[in-house]
Amino acid sequence: MRTSFNALMLASGLLIAATSQAEDAPSGKLVIYTSQAPEIAQQTVDAFKAAYPNVQVEWTRNGTTQLMNVLQTEMMSGGAKPDVLLIADAINLGALKNQNQLYTYADAPLSHINPSFYDKDKTFFGTKIIATVIAYNTQHAQPIDSWNALAVEANKGQIAVPSPLYSGAALYKLHTDINTPTIGWNFYKKLAAIGVAPQGGNGPALKAVASGLDKYGIITDADVILAKKKGSPVDLVYPKEGVSYVTEPVAIMKSVHNLPAAKAFVNFMLSEEGQKLVVEQGNRPVDDRVSAPAGFTPINKIKLLTPDVAKAIKEDATVRDQFTALFGG
Repeated sequence: MRTSFNALMLASGLLIAATSQAEDAPSGKLVIYTSQAPEIAQQTVDAFKAAYPNVQVEWTRNGTTQLMNVLQTEMMSGGAKPDVLLIADAINLGALKNQNQLYTYADAPLSHINPSFYDKDKTFFGTKIIATVIAYNTQHAQPIDSWNALAVEANKGQIAVPSPLYSGAALYKLHTDINTPTIGWNFYKKLAAIGVAPQGGNGPALKAVASGLDKYGIITDADVILAKKKGSPVDLVYPKEGVSYVTEPVAIMKSVHNLPAAKAFVNFMLSEEGQKLVVEQGNRPVDDRVSAPAGFTPINKIKLLTPDVAKAIKEDATVRDQFTALFGG
């Protein structure tokens, strides 16, 4: 009888503990603003909800610049809606940090992530490594290993380029390039001189190259590699001058409405499980325990260019104006 009683007490204790844990689990509504492609964003949300079934997620996606415009309007009216941001680049998040709009998450799980991939003050955290490369249509073009060799008269009307006024990755590339002596504003002047008209994001640019409408594109590597795996006649080159890269950081707004759920989302994105999802989605992870998908050049074989983010934030408005003057709005 004593054994049965002890077993009953043990079972009751486990039940109480399990109930307590369920009650302590994050719940309620979580609002996310993201620049991820719609199908990728849905996968991310579904995986998070599987891990945290008591959280109801509402998400909005758009280009990073458009999301920031919406967010700035909301903040000016005193009603920022998102709890969490998952957008392309550190420049936009750095600007929000400077405005004291981001929550400092000192206990974020970062033991397997290089400090260069997250904010030193722990207000935003990279979730993947996305480099911008030269893509080309394998049926209509030859590979080019240099940015400057791309911007020549022979390629007039044949280069698809996302706009930094829309795409966070393109904005990061612009700031990186203009402060890299071997590229500089001169590269963009050459593009303008041959009639390149940057517009939209990486998706439309990739479609233009894959369809043969354009021979070349300035596109993120993961998009090109995924399209190649699916059978599109595309390939990529990491130019010798080096490549810019974004880390698609995740951040919690200081005005967060559901902090436990927001922390859970950040924890998930930085966890080994979340980083394996990054790989399943065809991207290079930041976690040193998780290998990149097949088809990615080893990170130590790529010349990564890192801009001065503080300088980029300070000069962003001027740089955007210069870009608009060169290419039109």
